[in-house]
Amino acid sequence: MDSLFVEELGCPVCYEIFKDPIVLSCSHSFCKECLQQFWRTKETQECPVCRRRSSRDDPPSNLVLKNLCELFLKERNESHSSGSEEICSLHSEKLKLFCLEDEQPVCLVCRDSQTHDNHKFRPINEAVSSYKEKINTALRSLQAKLKHKENIKGQFEKTVQHFESQAEHTEHQIKQQFEKLHQFLRDEEEATITALRDEEEKKKQMMAEKLEEINRHISALSHTIKDMEEMMKDNDVCFLKKFPVSMERVQISQPDPQMPSGALIHVPQYLSNLPFRVWKKLLDSIQYTPVILDPNTAHPGLVLSDDLTSVRDHWNKQSLPDNLERFDSYSCVLGSEGFNSGIHRWDVEVKGNSFWILGVTTASNQRKGRQFFDTDVWSVQYGLYERSGFPVKQKLKYVRVYLDYDRGMVLFFDPVTNTHLHTFKTTFTDTVFPFFETASSLRILSYKI
Repeated sequence: MDSLFVEELGCPVCYEIFKDPIVLSCSHSFCKECLQQFWRTKETQECPVCRRRSSRDDPPSNLVLKNLCELFLKERNESHSSGSEEICSLHSEKLKLFCLEDEQPVCLVCRDSQTHDNHKFRPINEAVSSYKEKINTALRSLQAKLKHKENIKGQFEKTVQHFESQAEHTEHQIKQQFEKLHQFLRDEEEATITALRDEEEKKKQMMAEKLEEINRHISALSHTIKDMEEMMKDNDVCFLKKFPVSMERVQISQPDPQMPSGALIHVPQYLSNLPFRVWKKLLDSIQYTPVILDPNTAHPGLVLSDDLTSVRDHWNKQSLPDNLERFDSYSCVLGSEGFNSGIHRWDVEVKGNSFWILGVTTASNQRKGRQFFDTDVWSVQYGLYERSGFPVKQKLKYVRVYLDYDRGMVLFFDPVTNTHLHTFKTTFTDTVFPFFETASSLRILSYKI
């Protein structure tokens, strides 16, 4: 369509194709919403073009103009849907240029208008090539980000599966441990009740013997009484003949059976401090391990025992989440509890290892990469050449670690010969954790509480 015709279909206020046009008495037409918005900013209802005051608060619709606008929009939409070239909505001209400032396609008429004064333009085909390259670059970046996000998602999903497996396995171990405690209590209950029943049975037997004795006395007395009563019925001569013997039987006296001492159940023996006695017995049977290993820090090539007191080299890496706490280069594992005060001691079984390292390190020390041994490690080692730590020459069965945090000392001993191996002196400012590295297996020794 002719651009001048299109301009006639444009609202003088918004410069867009009329929407619901209305006409004033001065014959100027406007979008209904544009006119109402203009009047809301003015004290008088005047025409935005000629400033003539309108005689009506509700101007009538311009039906002819409305139909023309609808027809134009319909034809333009049909033209676009048929695959024809894009045209300018204001001037119905082909969009041949690209405004670099506004980053929008424009027609030649737009270029010459005041709206794009002093703007730079490029032909559409040149702009498309340039901007497609930018989009391709951005697309490659987004695709890389998508792949990265998907990798992270996979790690998260793997972590979820791992901690679900951890929770299930840990729950099983908890139940096993409590079953042992329950069984201990059941055994103690049974033993205590058995002891009670044994005492009851012994005292029943003792009282049965006493009752049998008293029954014999009663029987003898009953027979004597019966004989005496029969004698009393005899004639005088017979009575007198039997009298001496009868009197002798009457005068025979047997001591009464005595109630034995401790005849009753010794109740305090079973109830006195029963929970305390059972707890103390349980405590005497429990082993305490001063250092428990943290599986979330263990290198994927290490395997920990179910009770988390020993570690062995698996050689092949396991499929484990690469969480922040885990070692990924050195075959190390940390203790689960850190220390920031006090004195602590633990013994480690190292026999049979071709190499090992053990000691303490700070909580903030880098566990990823190869920087772990560069700083904040106080350790002794055997069988290695290029690691930090004091080298031990002799083969040992056990190593004792003695940590005095407040005095800043870490001491190492051979507990078999009570030989001092080495002492580190420093000033601790961070929480420290026991750490271990092995070529075979290490075990933290326990002791009774």
